[in-house]
Amino acid sequence: MKVMKFGGTSVGQPDRMHQVAATVTEQKEPKIVVLSALSGTTNALVSISDALSAGDKPAAKKIIDGLDKHYQTFIKGLLKDADYQQKAKAAIAEHFEFLNIILKISFSDALNKDILAQGELMSTKLFAIYLEEQGVPHLWLPALEFMRIDANEEPDLKAIKTDLSKILKKHSKVDLFVTQGYICKNIRGEVDNLKRGGSDYTASLIASAIKASVCEIWTDIDGMHNNDPRIVKKTRPIEVLSFEEAAELAYFGAKILHPTCIWPAQQAHVPVKLLNTMAPKAKGTTIQDNEDGIGAKAVAAKDGIIAIKIKSSRMLLAYGFLRKVFEVFEKYRTPIDMITTSEVAVSLTIDSDQHLKAIVKELEPFGTVSIDKDQAIVSIVGNAIVEEKAVLLNIFETINHIPVRMISYGGSRHNISFLVPASSKNEMLQVINKGVFGLD
Repeated sequence: MKVMKFGGTSVGQPDRMHQVAATVTEQKEPKIVVLSALSGTTNALVSISDALSAGDKPAAKKIIDGLDKHYQTFIKGLLKDADYQQKAKAAIAEHFEFLNIILKISFSDALNKDILAQGELMSTKLFAIYLEEQGVPHLWLPALEFMRIDANEEPDLKAIKTDLSKILKKHSKVDLFVTQGYICKNIRGEVDNLKRGGSDYTASLIASAIKASVCEIWTDIDGMHNNDPRIVKKTRPIEVLSFEEAAELAYFGAKILHPTCIWPAQQAHVPVKLLNTMAPKAKGTTIQDNEDGIGAKAVAAKDGIIAIKIKSSRMLLAYGFLRKVFEVFEKYRTPIDMITTSEVAVSLTIDSDQHLKAIVKELEPFGTVSIDKDQAIVSIVGNAIVEEKAVLLNIFETINHIPVRMISYGGSRHNISFLVPASSKNEMLQVINKGVFGLD
């Protein structure tokens, strides 16, 4: 059995949902299809929650009505038969009835999670009704029946595997299941979610739980490219990546794949394929256990980086100093991207300023703390590139005019990362594309 995940743009228009159905049904292997919400829906639902949180119910009502109108138009384009159109309208009406009811009750975090869950529930119901109109046997599979997170808001893979296995065993003759990405239930049994990018995560978790033959992530581009096509004119798709290489690229800014998608599939040795809904015959990118080729394969950039420097000639060499520094970031659940040390200072980077003031206040007893905002991390990834002298020389010669603030080298044999001013990021990606990858 395989897993096929389709993102919001892949199902965002009626003709694209038709294409998804054609792609799914032409493959005979049993499968679980994971769908995101229709493109734009999650943003609208977030706006509804924001308006309700601010007490602006008229603004929330306006967004709800606009979203409802969009779905009515979508249904007309999706389905031809009047009876199926009516069935789809009735299914969607339940969700908009809920959205209108919440205008009359108090806003809460639990209610916010319920609001955000509506997008995936509606997209999968519409897709299932279209399959029914086309005479395609299938089963609509509620993710809320098996997708779980624990007390730490991390997926409970053991529970997911147990619950999903029971469902699949009960419906052993079904070859096509349709389920929702992103949404889940928490340890209290409440509706929750896997955060942004969670549909990729859902697909990978399902693939791991059932030990799928492959986990296919369908988007609107031909796999992962060697560079950001929004910034450089010429890029090329990468045919094969190892899990380690893909994880580095995803974490450091490659938009096609969410970082969390990697580890569940890697743990179960399930290959991941990144494919294009608009060009289903394109090779895309295969992510697998085995490494393929040596040298630089791709570059990715992560924006919104903050550099923090703690200078202390008195304490840096003291036993336990770094542990105390890390404990501050652990306390505020703020991940560190890069770190460098010297005899008198430690520099590190974070990608969120949510707790910055509190973090700085707790770091000040350790030494002088300085902050550099508006930074970017540019990461060059490839198999064993830190061991290839010619590759390293080429990289440093290519970027010798770029003002580099920090370098992370040796932490991974697959990645070299540079911290540069955000204003230099685009130029750095462009010169790397030419100097390292030979693409003008």
